[in-house]
Amino acid sequence: MNQQALVDVAAVSAPCQGALHWVGMEQIALPLRVAGQTIAGRAAAGVNLVDPLARGIHMSRLYLALAGLDNQELSLVRVASVLETFLESHRELSNAAFLDLSGEALLNRPALISPLSGWKTYPFTLRCRRDEHGLQAILELTVGYSSTCPCSAALARQLIQQAFDERFTDTPVTHDGVREWLGGEQGIVATPHSQRSQAHLSIRLANGLDDLPLAAFVDRIESALGTALQTAVKRIDEQAFALANGQNLMFCEDAARRLHQALRGQAGIEGFRLRVVHAESLHAHDAVARSEWNWAGS
Repeated sequence: MNQQALVDVAAVSAPCQGALHWVGMEQIALPLRVAGQTIAGRAAAGVNLVDPLARGIHMSRLYLALAGLDNQELSLVRVASVLETFLESHRELSNAAFLDLSGEALLNRPALISPLSGWKTYPFTLRCRRDEHGLQAILELTVGYSSTCPCSAALARQLIQQAFDERFTDTPVTHDGVREWLGGEQGIVATPHSQRSQAHLSIRLANGLDDLPLAAFVDRIESALGTALQTAVKRIDEQAFALANGQNLMFCEDAARRLHQALRGQAGIEGFRLRVVHAESLHAHDAVARSEWNWAGS
């Protein structure tokens, strides 16, 4: 059989001409290494199409270039190299390249007191752009934590005071008597309500960063909040967690302000936008607060 040249319809001019802002692929399966762990990632890759006469781009070239990230520690240096390959393979067609990488970072977190530890996932998306202005990178990150309502804590304390008055109005107040009362079911008659909460952050990374400081950002965020969600625990850890919640009473406004101050002091950040969500246990709706710094125009 005679071998004939395969038809390339993409090589002809477009029937309907015009430049396009973005052409590429989404939901590409890609193994990524983040903080030393291999995860199942997803990629969205593309370039713009500035030649109005071109029928399309070379999508297979984008797909093959992603091999530069296979099972390699995710870094801005490697992402920049892939984006450069995108542009080199589309000379005269494109002058901007895009790459979004998403997944769930897997970090091992220690218990508060005991020697136990366990794995936690942190959903993220790294959005990178390369154009005539250079490389721009934004890291979107979600971190879970616990929040205890200051109002419910105050109301609970008031009820405990009332119960104390009822118990000891006509009874001598002694150290042993109060201690026994506090440890019984009739002592702490009310408890504050708390909820699992989330911080959603978009962080514009500083120029010149080579590595992706995702783990460092998580450490900074969890330290600022003081009530990180736990993995494997013993009772001593659960007690320490209760203490941490009691010492870090937070409305959503408090959490947002804590994070704002913490991120302002973190190296490698040029700007950020944050949103905290407290999925209330009292109400059927969420409490939400937002804040941003140096974000206009991002």
